Amino acid sequence: MIFERLCIIGVGLIGGSLSLALKQAGQVGEVVGYARTAETRQQALDLGIIDVAADTLAEAVRDADGIFIAVPMGAMESVLADIAPHISDKVVMTDGGSVKTPVVKAAYAELGDKVQRFVPGHPIAGTEKSGPNSAFATLYQQHQVILTLLTDTADDAVVTVRAMWEAVGAVVTEMDPTQHDAVLAATSHLPHVLAFNLVDVLAQHDDCQKVLRYAAGGFRDFSRIASSDPVMWRDICISNRDAMLALLTEYRAGLETISAAIASGDEDYLLSVFERAKAARDTRFTE
Repeated sequence: MIFERLCIIGVGLIGGSLSLALKQAGQVGEVVGYARTAETRQQALDLGIIDVAADTLAEAVRDADGIFIAVPMGAMESVLADIAPHISDKVVMTDGGSVKTPVVKAAYAELGDKVQRFVPGHPIAGTEKSGPNSAFATLYQQHQVILTLLTDTADDAVVTVRAMWEAVGAVVTEMDPTQHDAVLAATSHLPHVLAFNLVDVLAQHDDCQKVLRYAAGGFRDFSRIASSDPVMWRDICISNRDAMLALLTEYRAGLETISAAIASGDEDYLLSVFERAKAARDTRFTE
């Protein structure tokens, strides 16, 4: 068994699914959960996601041999600060934050010597849904989890966190925090911003409902991620500001060039962009 007493801070889709998966795999004894509201804590308890609902962070982490932090990026630093005085020197900590550079910075600032027990991580899995009701045990199967190790991270903590993710069916890789943030900005964060923006633009049209009534599969597939948690994605954009702004500038330039090509009827340019994009997509992705 990997953990005798696991504390999960944030018992929604990400944290709740990890708990259910570890329970199913027989790799956890007792799961203690903490969420900001009593309603969410009770919901997680009723669903069997957690065994004990803690009213405070101090109570949640007490005697835990493992801690998983699954809160919005904007709350990550304060959570680390609040738990630091109450955790043991042997605990293994990790997180599910989508941006790693600020998490690493916060860990060094708030955890003191216990930073060596912290293994920053990011499971590349999820849905557009949130909350305990959205959690399910198979979420992480065959999905990547990226660990962005600190120079101070203890080897045994890394081994434990890697074993935890592999126990729930994930594929674990390692990456530098800055590289992680640049890669995820391009592959996840920017697409979410584009989806949110497109749906917001259409929502402000007087004939929005009429337009959406005729939305085909492509639009539904692309816009689905605009149903994701707005608070979480606000925090991600702010936390990964530099990488996002660089990509948005590049994307805006490409969009303006395409606009000019459409306006001038430049068929050759449009075809070249579409063919190049199709070739890249067909070559590098498998369904």
